[in-house]
Amino acid sequence: MARAHGARAQMALAFETTYGTAPASGWRQVPFASTSLGAEQPLLTSELLGQGRDPVAPIKDAVTADGDVVVPIDVENFGLWLKAAFGTPTSTGTGPGPFTHEFRSGSWTLPSLAIETAMPEVPRFALYTGCVVDQLSWQMARSGLLTATVRLVAQGEAVAATSGAGTPTALSLQRFGHFNGTISRNGAPLGNVVSAEITYANGLDRIETIRADGRIDGADPGLAALTGRIEARFADSTLITQAIDGAPCELAFGWALLSGESLTLTAHAVYLPRPRIEIAGPQGIQATFDWQAARAASPERMCTVTLVNDHEGY
Repeated sequence: MARAHGARAQMALAFETTYGTAPASGWRQVPFASTSLGAEQPLLTSELLGQGRDPVAPIKDAVTADGDVVVPIDVENFGLWLKAAFGTPTSTGTGPGPFTHEFRSGSWTLPSLAIETAMPEVPRFALYTGCVVDQLSWQMARSGLLTATVRLVAQGEAVAATSGAGTPTALSLQRFGHFNGTISRNGAPLGNVVSAEITYANGLDRIETIRADGRIDGADPGLAALTGRIEARFADSTLITQAIDGAPCELAFGWALLSGESLTLTAHAVYLPRPRIEIAGPQGIQATFDWQAARAASPERMCTVTLVNDHEGY
């Protein structure tokens, strides 16, 4: 009897033309580290009395389809997730490259995805349609594997014994690493940073209308948010002074390879809270800033993500 193994699992995605309808072509096989994307339908325990001590049969509740996908932050495939989170980028450049793809926050419409997770040895091919990115987050550190977590809201799940993605194509896989990462403040390198966290949220609003199939009608983007955390060794008062003054700064989190590929998220107006400076012992003193970004005066948006690679367009 065949048993499912994560090592043999596969994932493919395609952008939908109509929300909730999987396209017939345009599928890409994408790398991933883990996923909790799935559909669940809880049971409601009966509240009826007078039926004896043993309960009557439960009834089914609404279907919820959502979950997280952990993906590598790489040169080409990560652009697909950025498009899902921010919308279609503005791409410039001429063949054979490099091409610069600029993703901007603030779009009123977001593309939806069809995602298929495959366990071929069972076989089980789960197709999730109407997938919209609710949140995209990652961490920066000195070492380790660089991955991002994509939180998705889907319309529904359909399970089949054969694949509906056909033969998907794959982009090249070339990963960024923590070793390639830099953080700058107002264009100058920001030193003494031990770790950083970045979270971009679309604030999705599920449209939970009454339907015979129990699915949602959509997931509309609400108020976006860009937040994070910087943990820094306490060596000067630059960030403390900014926090006290209440003035914004520009923070840029980026990675660059020697071959020319790069990825940079620029938060144009970042506000810092005033942190508590604790002395926990003889070791070095650190300060933690839970920052928030807002729309800047120039450019009139909250953030910009710039991806440079040899892929012509998304």
